[in-house]
Parts: sequence; structure tokens; C-alpha cells
Amino acid sequence: MKNVVLLGSTGSIGTSTLKVVEDLPDRLRLVGLAAGGNADLLIDQARRHHPVAVSLHDPAQITRVRNALPDTRVLGGEAGLLELATLPGADVVLIAIVGTAGLAPALAAIRAGKDIAVASKEILVMAGEIVMTEARRHGVKVLAVDSEHSAIFQCLDGHPPESVRNLWLTASGGPFRDATRWTREALAGVTLEQALKHPSWVMGRKITIDSATLFNKGLEMIEARWLFDITMPRVRVVVHPQSIVHSMVEFVDGSVLSQMSTPDMCLPIQIALTHPERVASDRVQTDFARIGSLTFEEPDLERFPALGLARQAGETGGTLPAVLNAANEVAVARFCERRLGFLEIPTLVGKVMAAHRTIANPDLAQVLEADAWARREADQC
Repeated sequence: MKNVVLLGSTGSIGTSTLKVVEDLPDRLRLVGLAAGGNADLLIDQARRHHPVAVSLHDPAQITRVRNALPDTRVLGGEAGLLELATLPGADVVLIAIVGTAGLAPALAAIRAGKDIAVASKEILVMAGEIVMTEARRHGVKVLAVDSEHSAIFQCLDGHPPESVRNLWLTASGGPFRDATRWTREALAGVTLEQALKHPSWVMGRKITIDSATLFNKGLEMIEARWLFDITMPRVRVVVHPQSIVHSMVEFVDGSVLSQMSTPDMCLPIQIALTHPERVASDRVQTDFARIGSLTFEEPDLERFPALGLARQAGETGGTLPAVLNAANEVAVARFCERRLGFLEIPTLVGKVMAAHRTIANPDLAQVLEADAWARREADQC
């Protein structure tokens, strides 16, 4: 039995994680749950899974949660996340919190000797070198939850970085892949509703917009660089509209291994939580005859400049990836508020990056200051 703490239990990754736990009651037990402001769903989850403790970020609703869960420890705010991340008896902490709030709990869990499963890209984008160094120091695993990084993890199967020629991250291309229909002129008029219609995945609002701009894939490039200790030039992207091949590893001898399945986030979540075992599940079924064909194409860097910005940030390193991430969060929030055009998202990010004086090999305080600076700078653009 593996004891799991889930930070971000009411989001799309969190609810998928609960499905996995319910599929495997003899192998997985939830001992901690944390949510942002959805108190009703958190209460329902706690009543079903009976965790040792729960945490809610919204202080206005903590009393109501305590009254609803009299036999459960109810925590709150950032302190609550840190307490859950270091909960005695927990074996793995799955971090599915959107934005930068997952970084401190991730480091706390690592320093408490817990394996972490990472669904929040910001953790490794902002502080990949710090996180991976701490994980090595404390002898814990950093497990991938993103379908792309889970695929690479499975394909590598312990092979060292020097055996790899390239990592190939696949991208669906998002709702605006068709260049004949979605020219740059057409992209300038994209609405929020159009950007939220992802062709392959059902996700939260922020990650869905990032998938439409391809910033999501850019962040994944930086994440892969740290997860697998691969230099940025060897992290590549190819568009694969069917989303069946979740990513590929090209080895130095020319062999290419891929991991394929029908899109379902329950599979990479299960792989992360049950590692190193393979556990039977009927949730994901893949019918290749019905799929028919798999296609691949080069990403369009002119229509989707996010990939170029992310590569620049990843190759420069230091504090620049944190700046990229923070500026993008501000830009996406403005787009969702209908105060910024779709093509203005990468434009704003590029302006903030250009204004930043990068600090090489930053400590955590410098990373957090770069994040705060980028948000202030983006607010003024």
C-alpha cells in the first residue's frame, strides 16, 4: 500500500488522480488532500477517501470545512500545504497546483524524504536545477505526471542521458493548427471560447490556453531538460494531431522508442503512483485499426512564437525561465479577462524577457524575486 498526498485535488489532474486511487484500493491510499477554493468538492472527496488531513487555501471557508469534517484535521493556506507535503507516513506527494504555489511544498516534501509526482510545470520551469539537486541530495524520486514526460520516462527505462540523441515531445497543435484557416490575421481575432476548445484533452483553463498558444509545449521543453538531464538543443517538438504518440526518445544509434495510448490522464498518473510496478487497468483502451493513421508535422514557429521564447529561456537558463513563466501567467490571465488579444500573449512575454537581466545559477530567493519582478513588469506592459 502506497500512501499518497494530493495537492490540487479539485482540479482536472486531481479528480483524475482520485479515479486512479478508486481503481486501485489495495495499492493506493489518500492520506492528504488540498484544494484552492472548492470547499464542497473537497468535503465530498474527504468523505469518500477519509484522509488524515485536508487543506483549503480559501480562509473564508475553513470553518465550514471543519464543521463538515469533524474527524479530519483541517489546515489552511500555505502553511497547510507545507504540513501536508511533509505528512508523516506519506510515501509520495502528487503536486497538481496550478501556478507557482506548488514550488515550496515540492521542496518541503523532498527535504522530508518524500518522492514527488509533478503535474505542475512551474516547479521545474522555475527552479529545475534547485529541485533536481535537492532530490539527488535526499535520495528521492521526481516522477513525471504530464503524459509527454511520462512517455519519455517509460521509453528511457533507465538509459543514461549520453545514450540519447533527442527527446521528441509531441504536440496536438491545439485548436489553431490548421494554417490555412488560422492565419496570423485570423489568430489575432481568436476569442476566449475558441481558445478553450482543445481537440484532444479536457483540462483546466490556464493549461488549455497554454496549449492553444503552444506555451504549454514550451514549458514542457524546459521541464524535460531538467527531469531527464538533457541539454536544451536535444529537446525537440513535433506536432502529432492524433495525440496517440505521447512522446518519443531517439537514441544515439538511430533507434526511436515511443509510448502510445488513447489520451487519458489516468494512465500517466497511475504509472507515477505505482512506479516501479505495472498494474493492470482496463481504463485505457487503444484500438489502432480504428485510429487508422498517425501523422506528424513541423511546428509553425511564426504563428506560434511561444516555442522560440521557451527555447531561448531554456538555453539561457538562470532566472529567465521563471520570468517566461510568470509573464505568461499574467498574459493568460489578461486574455481570460478579455483585456489582451491572443497574439499579444507571446508579445507581452517577449517584452518582459527582453527587459530582464538574467542571473545565472540563482538560489531560490533569486528565482522567487525574478518571478515577482516579471509579474510587476508584465502588469506595466
